[in-house]
Amino acid sequence: MTTPAAAEPQAAPQSRLRVIIRILGLLHPHRYVVYSVMIAALLGVVSSSIAPLVLGRGTDIIFNGVVGMQLPAGLSKDAAIAQLRAEGRDQFADMVAGMNVIPGAGIDFTSLGRTLVIVLALYLLSSALIWVAAYGLNEIVQRTVRDMRASVERKIHRLPLRYFDTHSRGDLLSRVTNDIDNVSTGMQESISQLVLAVFTLLGLVVMMFWISPLLAVIALLLVPAAAVVTIYVAKRARKHFAAQWDATGTLNGQIEESFTGHELITAYGRTAEIERRFTETNDSLFQAAYRAQFVSGLVMPLVTFLSNIGYVVVAVIGGLRVASGTSTLGEIQAMIQYSRQLSQPLAQIGAMINLLQSAAASATRVFAVLDEEEQDPEPAAPTMPWSRHGLVEFEDVSFSYTPERPLIENLTLRAEPGQMIAIVGPTGAGKTTLVNLILRFYEVDSGRILVDGVDVTGMLREELRSRIGIVLQDTWLFGGTIRENIAYGNPYATENQIMSAARMSYVDRFVRALPDGYDTIVDEEAGSLSAGERQLITIARAFVSKPSILILDEATSSVDTRTELLVQQATARLRDDRTSFVIAHRLSTIRDADRIVVMEDGRIVEQGAHEELLQRGGAYSRLYEAQFKALVD
Repeated sequence: MTTPAAAEPQAAPQSRLRVIIRILGLLHPHRYVVYSVMIAALLGVVSSSIAPLVLGRGTDIIFNGVVGMQLPAGLSKDAAIAQLRAEGRDQFADMVAGMNVIPGAGIDFTSLGRTLVIVLALYLLSSALIWVAAYGLNEIVQRTVRDMRASVERKIHRLPLRYFDTHSRGDLLSRVTNDIDNVSTGMQESISQLVLAVFTLLGLVVMMFWISPLLAVIALLLVPAAAVVTIYVAKRARKHFAAQWDATGTLNGQIEESFTGHELITAYGRTAEIERRFTETNDSLFQAAYRAQFVSGLVMPLVTFLSNIGYVVVAVIGGLRVASGTSTLGEIQAMIQYSRQLSQPLAQIGAMINLLQSAAASATRVFAVLDEEEQDPEPAAPTMPWSRHGLVEFEDVSFSYTPERPLIENLTLRAEPGQMIAIVGPTGAGKTTLVNLILRFYEVDSGRILVDGVDVTGMLREELRSRIGIVLQDTWLFGGTIRENIAYGNPYATENQIMSAARMSYVDRFVRALPDGYDTIVDEEAGSLSAGERQLITIARAFVSKPSILILDEATSSVDTRTELLVQQATARLRDDRTSFVIAHRLSTIRDADRIVVMEDGRIVEQGAHEELLQRGGAYSRLYEAQFKALVD
């Protein structure tokens, strides 16, 4: 097949914010569950935010009891304060003035116990609600990621063959597996933590202003500084996350190529070069991942440091306010606790923003696949041929992989039902492209192709391809039994049909000698079978599909002479009563073709029977003589 050499295309750059919004948009089908999760998280945060304030009330009960026991019993609070001032203890008197104290009374253990029970209930309620939110969010994210995988899978089946010609298989696999897993991890961890962190931050701010607006303002002065630090670090980490996942895709592509071509790499002694390339890419991945994690990891300690400064300032000023009687000890205790907790959501927000950036870098690669241009849609009102005779007609067909390099121009060809059409010509002449156009792997630029009188663009692709059997030069067997590989051509084939196809294609001859027979497990490489045996299985697969049109693309080029005779005999049986297109370099295999079509540069330069073309002394004759001379020499 002639395809243009193309480098790996780069996805159009998208802003991280736009990608993150698109990721969140994937949650829209589960929006009602999301709303429930948000409400549960909000209520959980409210409960946990109130608890320190209530606990501060418990501290006040204890402190009031301790101070009350130091005052003379029987006096009123005002009288006790007056006595303290008369004794010159003004600071202590100011503190007592700000307290709810009863002189001579001890600790009210009943009120203290009731307060502690309320605190315990609030924390239990908060834990339960946050667990419910986390559980619900986990289900939402996993369902969303499952839908994303399904979308990518469906998209891959709608992509034109041109896409796979220009993209590394390893990189595509990395996008479907590693990148989607990273999106899943990012969504799972960052969204839940971000929601809780934002709600917690809002809850802390509200409670701090409720207790002391002055201390709240002091504590929150460092929030803008933390935001600046987070944004600065996030910008520096963004490019490293993108480089990390690009390098991951490149590395997977190299590994896939190395494993696929392991025998050739070993045979040509290129192992050291492959190891060098792997080491270079692996080092690039290490550097990118290290820098991404190092830079993004600076957020937590920097934000914690800034928050600790605010914690110290609040503690000092709060102590002075307790001493002056402006605030109670319980209020300052709650304020210090809130100030201490303030660093946690700030640091979490910074860390989760970096995690979201990593997920966004992977999502960009996944969305690049989802946004690829698809093959032409199926016709709204498909046309079905009334017959399955196998008449194929090319009418003034033109096609090119790239506009600047025309390949097939104004080609007209008619294959009658039951005819064998051999297509020959030099490499790059467009032979395989011609049959790919019949299969609609590519769409013609102009003209049309008809099967049994119907334009193929008006047919459903599945219906069109169900009429065509194909045997390629490169055999493909999937992981499964030999029986399953034969039945791949027709999922509804009976055991008798499978056995009949195996006998007709001479598969039965060697399968009977295998220990497990037709239940022998083979893989994609099918290392336990020879090239000829693998080819015979693919011919049996074509037999069982019962096509009306048969395409044989260099089916005998990679087998030995003895096996070639078996393959030729099997394909001859397969061609009976079917329109056949045979692409061959070995001209001796197509002497009995009804018509031989000679192609050069995408054009038909000659066509006719074998003897007729030899007598003309044209392009076919030159090809034949060159091949015959090579055999003699």
